Amino acid sequence: PQTLPAANALWQNFPNPFNPETTIGFELNQEAVVHLVIFDLTGQMVRTLIRGQVMAAGSYQSVWNGRDENGGRVGSGTYLYRLDAGSFTAMKKMILLQ
Repeated sequence: PQTLPAANALWQNFPNPFNPETTIGFELNQEAVVHLVIFDLTGQMVRTLIRGQVMAAGSYQSVWNGRDENGGRVGSGTYLYRLDAGSFTAMKKMILLQ
Protein backbone atom coordinates (compact mmCIF):
# COMPACT_ATOMS: atom_id res chain seq x y z
CA PRO A 1 0.00 0.00 0.00
CA GLN A 2 1.07 3.56 -0.69
CA THR A 3 2.40 5.47 2.30
CA LEU A 4 0.47 8.71 2.69
CA PRO A 5 2.43 11.94 3.12
CA ALA A 6 2.88 13.04 6.74
CA ALA A 7 2.33 16.69 5.84
CA ASN A 8 1.18 18.90 2.99
CA ALA A 9 4.07 20.07 0.81
CA LEU A 10 4.75 22.06 -2.34
CA TRP A 11 7.96 21.09 -4.13
CA GLN A 12 10.28 23.19 -6.26
CA ASN A 13 9.41 22.83 -9.92
CA PHE A 14 11.72 20.76 -12.13
CA PRO A 15 13.50 21.64 -14.26
CA ASN A 16 14.12 25.21 -13.10
CA PRO A 17 14.92 27.31 -15.09
CA PHE A 18 12.74 25.67 -17.73
CA ASN A 19 11.78 25.85 -21.40
CA PRO A 20 9.25 24.94 -22.69
CA GLU A 21 7.61 23.12 -19.75
CA THR A 22 8.11 22.31 -16.09
CA THR A 23 6.64 19.91 -13.55
CA ILE A 24 5.25 21.04 -10.18
CA GLY A 25 4.96 18.37 -7.50
CA PHE A 26 2.97 18.49 -4.29
CA GLU A 27 1.74 16.23 -1.51
CA LEU A 28 -1.50 16.19 0.47
CA ASN A 29 -1.79 14.49 3.84
CA GLN A 30 -5.59 14.46 3.67
CA GLU A 31 -8.36 15.07 1.16
CA ALA A 32 -8.62 18.74 0.26
CA VAL A 33 -10.04 21.15 -2.27
CA VAL A 34 -7.00 22.11 -4.35
CA HIS A 35 -6.12 25.20 -6.37
CA LEU A 36 -2.77 25.47 -8.18
CA VAL A 37 -2.29 28.87 -9.80
CA ILE A 38 0.60 30.59 -11.59
CA PHE A 39 1.17 34.34 -11.21
CA ASP A 40 3.61 36.86 -12.67
CA LEU A 41 5.66 39.07 -10.35
CA THR A 42 3.03 41.83 -10.45
CA GLY A 43 0.53 39.39 -8.91
CA GLN A 44 -1.49 38.95 -12.09
CA MET A 45 -2.88 35.45 -12.54
CA VAL A 46 -1.28 33.80 -15.58
CA ARG A 47 -2.72 30.28 -15.57
CA THR A 48 -4.81 28.03 -13.34
CA LEU A 49 -3.55 24.45 -13.45
CA ILE A 50 -5.95 23.01 -10.85
CA ARG A 51 -9.22 24.82 -10.10
CA GLY A 52 -11.12 23.79 -6.98
CA GLN A 53 -10.67 20.07 -7.47
CA VAL A 54 -11.26 17.70 -4.55
CA MET A 55 -8.15 15.53 -4.32
CA ALA A 56 -7.41 12.59 -2.02
CA ALA A 57 -4.32 12.35 0.16
CA GLY A 58 -1.27 11.44 -1.89
CA SER A 59 1.50 12.71 -4.16
CA TYR A 60 0.72 14.64 -7.34
CA GLN A 61 2.42 16.31 -10.29
CA SER A 62 1.11 19.02 -12.58
CA VAL A 63 2.85 20.16 -15.77
CA TRP A 64 2.87 23.79 -16.94
CA ASN A 65 3.64 24.35 -20.62
CA GLY A 66 4.57 28.03 -20.31
CA ARG A 67 1.24 29.21 -21.69
CA ASP A 68 -1.42 31.51 -20.25
CA GLU A 69 -5.18 30.90 -19.87
CA ASN A 70 -5.72 31.80 -23.54
CA GLY A 71 -3.03 29.41 -24.81
CA GLY A 72 -0.54 32.18 -25.59
CA ARG A 73 3.13 31.77 -24.76
CA VAL A 74 4.29 33.82 -21.78
CA GLY A 75 7.57 35.70 -21.84
CA SER A 76 10.84 34.83 -20.16
CA GLY A 77 10.98 35.78 -16.52
CA THR A 78 10.24 34.80 -12.96
CA TYR A 79 6.83 33.39 -12.11
CA LEU A 80 5.22 32.38 -8.83
CA TYR A 81 3.09 29.31 -8.27
CA ARG A 82 0.73 28.93 -5.33
CA LEU A 83 -0.88 25.81 -3.94
CA ASP A 84 -4.00 26.17 -1.81
CA ALA A 85 -5.21 22.91 -0.28
CA GLY A 86 -7.77 23.35 2.49
CA SER A 87 -6.09 25.60 5.08
CA PHE A 88 -2.60 24.94 3.63
CA THR A 89 -1.03 27.57 1.36
CA ALA A 90 2.48 27.62 -0.09
CA MET A 91 4.17 29.61 -2.84
CA LYS A 92 7.43 29.15 -4.77
CA LYS A 93 9.29 30.89 -7.61
CA MET A 94 10.26 29.48 -10.99
CA ILE A 95 12.12 30.89 -13.98
CA LEU A 96 11.17 30.56 -17.64
CA LEU A 97 14.10 31.09 -20.02
CA GLN A 98 13.39 31.32 -23.73
